[in-house]
Order: sequence, then C-alpha cells, then structure tokens
Amino acid sequence: MEGYKTIRAAASDEFVEKKSRFIGHICPVTTQEQAVAFIREKKSTYWDATHNVYAYVLREGQTRRYSDDGEPQGTAGIPVLDVLLKEELTDCVVVVTRYFGGTLLGVGGLVRAYSHGSKIAVDAGGIVTMTLCAQLEIVCDYTFYGRLTSLIPEMGGVVEDTQFADLVTVVCRMPVSLVDAFDEKLFDQSFGKYRSRKLSESFSPIG
Repeated sequence: MEGYKTIRAAASDEFVEKKSRFIGHICPVTTQEQAVAFIREKKSTYWDATHNVYAYVLREGQTRRYSDDGEPQGTAGIPVLDVLLKEELTDCVVVVTRYFGGTLLGVGGLVRAYSHGSKIAVDAGGIVTMTLCAQLEIVCDYTFYGRLTSLIPEMGGVVEDTQFADLVTVVCRMPVSLVDAFDEKLFDQSFGKYRSRKLSESFSPIG
C-alpha cells in the first residue's frame, strides 16, 4: 500500500432537523483503542444526549465497526459508516450525537440525518492523502546546495531539516515511488558526486 485517505484533524459540526439537534464529531485514529477512547469521551461529554451513534474504519486489521446506539436498526450506524466508505477514508472515527426534538423523523429521515451528520464532520475535519514516504539524507557542499533545494520540490519532495557545517546536510521527505527517479537525477546533476541515504519510511501527508 503506497497511500490512503484519512482525516486531517479532529473537528465537529452540527445542524438541526425538525427540532432534533445533530452534532457530527470526527477524529483521526490508528488503533481500536484510540477509536473507543474517542467514542467514550463523546458519550461522557454528551451524556444527556438521546443517542451517540458511531462508526470507525481502521487499516489495522481492516476493522469496521458501528453502533445505532438505540436508534432503529440500520438507520444510524450504517449510514454514518457508509459516508466513510464512500469517501474511501480509513483510520478515523465518527460520532453523531442526537438530541431528540420531539418530532419523529421516520426511517428515511433518520438515514438522511445521520448520513448528513457524518458528512459535515468529514468536511469539517478535511480529507488528507497519506503517502508512503522515505526520509532521505543528502550531504553536499555549498556550491550544490542551491541546486539541491530546487531539485527536491521539483521531484515531489519536501525539505524537513537543514544543518550547516563544513558540508550541508539536508533531510527531506519523498514519496517512495519517486525515490529512484530523484536519486538518478541527483547523481546525474551532481556529476556522480552525490546520492541520498534513506533514514526511514512512514506514511505522511504530501502534495
């Protein structure tokens, strides 16, 4: 897997439907423990709500979970989960809180309301693509430094750190799929003088 989509940051948004107040909360998570902790936190914060419906999707174990939390079966948890799946999101958890306003919404109304609660949470959190990246180190002299700082973004990377001593040490983040092409160009443009050294690999947001 070279990339996946998730939520940029924890966020929430709300709306009112026939006097019922719906609050959609979302958070990026990577483990089931983190997802459960977020759900518990929202249930504790909104302890007086009529329902706290949730759904989450994790890369870990390809996990998908949801709960209607007392709403009629199939009208709440599945619609919340469906929004995450349609957006192809993973490693995130949604809780849609409902304060009942006294008017029944019906099966279709509930499905639409919980779907909307999930969607506005997604929109509030923002979608980000996480790409499998290599952290690379390049050590060069000062005459090549300017060209290197141009070459890295040209090839799809991002400079993370620069240290100046007798030589310049540049640490950058580069999608794994682009590393070979970058290294070839680096070698070519430095007339065979420089190559990168891979320090680590991790999923990171990158353009």
